[in-house]
Amino acid sequence: MFLLQHLDHTVKKIKSQSANLLTIINLSLGGFAIIFVIQNELRTSLLFITLAAVFDRFDGMVARKLQITSDLGKQLDSLSDIISFGVAPAILLHQAVLNQFGIAGTFFTVLFIACGAIRLARFNVSAPTKYFVGLPITAAGCLLTLSFLFVPFLEGFIFMFLTLLLALLMISTFTVKKI
Repeated sequence: MFLLQHLDHTVKKIKSQSANLLTIINLSLGGFAIIFVIQNELRTSLLFITLAAVFDRFDGMVARKLQITSDLGKQLDSLSDIISFGVAPAILLHQAVLNQFGIAGTFFTVLFIACGAIRLARFNVSAPTKYFVGLPITAAGCLLTLSFLFVPFLEGFIFMFLTLLLALLMISTFTVKKI
């Protein structure tokens, strides 16, 4: 009897942390993406950011499906998102193309990260609604990451413009329906 109660308690504990585990995987993949950028393995970094997006999608789905949403999970998700969809994509694009613009390229890189942090902080302190205010950092980070595939085909200044545009869209006040 004791063993069954202990097993039941363990299963409930695992279930209650499953979404957070997926979030930690998202965070870890973002961390790996940054490390691979540092090692100049840019395509590998792109792969890790893409996988982080998959896990980011699943953590919310699991939390809602299992009814295990929490303030801790919300904060953890935002901290993971700033790494996986703020820092990692910005550093990837900086290494790929923005670094050729010197201080201006570095400024736009940091601006993207800062606007992503503002976007996430604003989301965390706002009341829940059916809409996102501003472009979600996951979308902005994924678009910036995918733009890396066009580096050989487009002029570098286009990526500076794209980085600035995505940064401003994250802190804008337009609304996007949550899906």
